[in-house]
Amino acid sequence: MIAMDLVTLAQQQPTVPGTGNVRDWILDNIVPLLLLTVALLLLWLGGGKGDNAGVMRRLGGVIVALAIIGLAVTTDAGANIGQWLAGLFVGG
Repeated sequence: MIAMDLVTLAQQQPTVPGTGNVRDWILDNIVPLLLLTVALLLLWLGGGKGDNAGVMRRLGGVIVALAIIGLAVTTDAGANIGQWLAGLFVGG
């Protein structure tokens, strides 16, 4: 009986663990938390000193970074963007 169970287990296809759940968890929890942290730091560091122009300059960089993250996450172009960025440094 045990030998038949072992043979049956040995014949089954192995399951490959995926990263879909981890990716979804990161997108649902970590990214909004990081965005909130960046927003609070921008307001606290720049707004408290009255440097509103500095806050807006930094906010422009944050918006560009969010656009890149959104493009990589919502489309399947993340691998292509990564290869393009690597090509800037490596060449080719």
